[in-house]
Amino acid sequence: MAERLELPDGDWQRVSPRLVVSEYVSTVVSTAVFAIVVTVGMLLFWPPLVWLYIPVGVIALIALVIIPRRVRSIGYRLRDDDLLFRRGILYQRFVAVPYGRMQLVDINRGPLSRMLNLSELKFVTAAASTGVTIPGLREADAETLRDRLVALAETRRAGL
Repeated sequence: MAERLELPDGDWQRVSPRLVVSEYVSTVVSTAVFAIVVTVGMLLFWPPLVWLYIPVGVIALIALVIIPRRVRSIGYRLRDDDLLFRRGILYQRFVAVPYGRMQLVDINRGPLSRMLNLSELKFVTAAASTGVTIPGLREADAETLRDRLVALAETRRAGL
C-alpha cells in the first residue's frame, strides 16, 4: 500500500506582501469598470438598475477584506524531488511538481507587477492539470528560483 503524502507545516516560502497591493488595485479597477457599465446601463435603459450597486459593493468589500489572508495562504517549498505549491483559504490546493517533469519555467510581469517589482513564475509540465503559477515573487527571487528549477529539472531528466 502506498504511503500517504504528509504535508509539511514549516519551511514554506511565502510570496511578497506587495502582492496584496496588486490584488487591491485589481479588485478596485474591476469594481469600477462594473460600476461604469451599470451606470451606462441605467442611462440607456429604464427602469434604473441602482439595485445592482449593492451586491457588487458587498462582493468587492468581502474581496478586499479577504485579500491579505488569501495572499498569506500562497506558498511553495523546494523538496528533494519536487516543488510543493499551496494556495487557498476555503478550497485549498496542494500541488507537487516533480523536477524531472518540468518542461518550461516561465516568468511573467505585467505593468502593475513591474511597478511593484513583482513577477509570476509559471511551470509547464506534460500534464495540463498540473500547471502551477506562483504569483507575487520579487523579480530577483523569481529569476533565482527559475534558474535553480531549470538546473534541477535538467539533472532529473538526465537520469530518466
